[in-house]
Amino acid sequence: MNYANKIDSLIQGVSSAIGKPIPRKKYEILDRGLPHTQPTGLPTGKMAVYMFLFNEEFLKIGKANYRSNARFCNHHYGLSAPSTLAKSLLADNKMINLSITPSNVKDWIKTNCRRIDIIIDADLGVFALDLIEAIMHYKFEPRYEGFVSQR
Repeated sequence: MNYANKIDSLIQGVSSAIGKPIPRKKYEILDRGLPHTQPTGLPTGKMAVYMFLFNEEFLKIGKANYRSNARFCNHHYGLSAPSTLAKSLLADNKMINLSITPSNVKDWIKTNCRRIDIIIDADLGVFALDLIEAIMHYKFEPRYEGFVSQR
């Protein structure tokens, strides 16, 4: 699936519908593919919404403002921060047969999960960042967000 086109349509449709269109020149959709390379830094003056997918299922969607470089680059690949993708995978009984262990979870994520980042100009402000993250949550209902017992 071409997620970049779908994501762009969602951002344009919702922001226009509420009367505050977000110009396309103010964001970039970066599909890091599968396997993906872990980002090394959030560009200066940027914020991001990041998404991890496994077998076309969205697992985690999060955001990082211009002061959250560690969250954007490293946070979800490891076990040291609270509420990470790595911890969620290890705690998920449905993922147990995939041979994910604390020692290989970082490499497993990079090898088996597609990562898509929406890089946003920081001058759009935190409300635009929050809106884009909310649109993605509402549309894709990631496994490790919200009230999961309904799934």
